Amino acid sequence: MEQMPRTQVEGISLSRMIIGTNWLAGWSHTSPSADNMIKKAHAHPESVVPILETFQEAGVDTIMAPFSQVPVICRAVEEASEKTGKKFIMIDTPIINVDDNPQARKEAMDVIRKGKELGASLCLIHHSSAEQLVNKGKRAIERLGDYTSMIRDAGMVPGLSAHMPELVVYSDLNEYDVQTYIQIYNCMGFMMQVEIETVNQIIHDAKKPVMTIKSMAAGRCTPFVGLNFSWATIRDCDMVTVGCFNAQEAREDIEISLAALEHRRVNLEKRSSPNVKQDAFGGE
Repeated sequence: MEQMPRTQVEGISLSRMIIGTNWLAGWSHTSPSADNMIKKAHAHPESVVPILETFQEAGVDTIMAPFSQVPVICRAVEEASEKTGKKFIMIDTPIINVDDNPQARKEAMDVIRKGKELGASLCLIHHSSAEQLVNKGKRAIERLGDYTSMIRDAGMVPGLSAHMPELVVYSDLNEYDVQTYIQIYNCMGFMMQVEIETVNQIIHDAKKPVMTIKSMAAGRCTPFVGLNFSWATIRDCDMVTVGCFNAQEAREDIEISLAALEHRRVNLEKRSSPNVKQDAFGGE
């Protein structure tokens, strides 16, 4: 099977496609009913393992999640690794207490260490925590060094989840120990805090590889449109995170992505219609 191209973050080889986990963990960004559907379908690792195996077949071995919050996914990663004989590169996105006191720092350290215990190689502080430290007036992320040092002490490579695009700019400006970033980026501008063109510029100017997320705007655009846009407008060092609900969707995302990178036609079946024998659908 064709293999997904790779990139590097501080010497760690990562697949340029990253397995997203919102549609495995129950965070649909759509509705409570969709969340509940996901949680019901993936209540046990047995339903997740075939999805991970499908990604592994195409060399997609990098997965992103707040791992301490998703025990089912952690078990699925272990089982899929045992079945395939291949390890996953795990990117932890922990939510930590960033209050400025000793007890909060201890809590943060415990959460970060938990990610390492679960197998993570990279740790990117969740945006909801990191953004509390931003001082726009000073163009700084105050006390960020406390947490990147904790990540280093735990034996992982530090990074930063940056829903707020200024975090990428401030990280580079101040030369923080941030080796990669997560940035929302999609063709619809979904959840992006500034226009698409500006985020594209920030990605291209970033000093380190960028992990783009929400590539299909949480289901608001088709995989063909969303993935083609993302792959066509990022750098060769950057990554695209994809979420899916089952192994068939994973195969489709992989094929669309490989076709986009190879500038060829996608090899997929046509979508269903009450009457597929229409000229607009390509006839027979």
